[in-house]
Amino acid sequence: MNADEQAIKDLLAEYERALNRSDTALVMELYAPDGVFMPQYSPSAVGSEAVRRAYDAVFAAITLSVAFSVQEVMQLAPEWGFARTNSAGTTKVHATGAAGPEANQELFLFRKVNGAWKIARYCFSTTNPARA
Repeated sequence: MNADEQAIKDLLAEYERALNRSDTALVMELYAPDGVFMPQYSPSAVGSEAVRRAYDAVFAAITLSVAFSVQEVMQLAPEWGFARTNSAGTTKVHATGAAGPEANQELFLFRKVNGAWKIARYCFSTTNPARA
């Protein structure tokens, strides 16, 4: 793993911390200004303000306790890279207080902005079985 790939891996660890703290401000530090968040079952959030609103809504609805497992990180070009991850843990729904398992597979596209790696695109899908 080269230094850029390690920096991407470190960014993913910071993203995990931001999710587990329900910290939109920290999440936003990790995204590129034109970043896109593509959550399952929702329209894409495009650009900083839309991404901020989307994470605010997520954190208002649920509390996450997840751990990422980085499956692959690759620098594609001097200013572009990607990562494929899996995450697992629990989700607590604020409206009901119910908690349950959380498991996803994720794909991240990163872009170097002013010398720092940022999340340019992020999408995920659940790996939990469908609920009846």
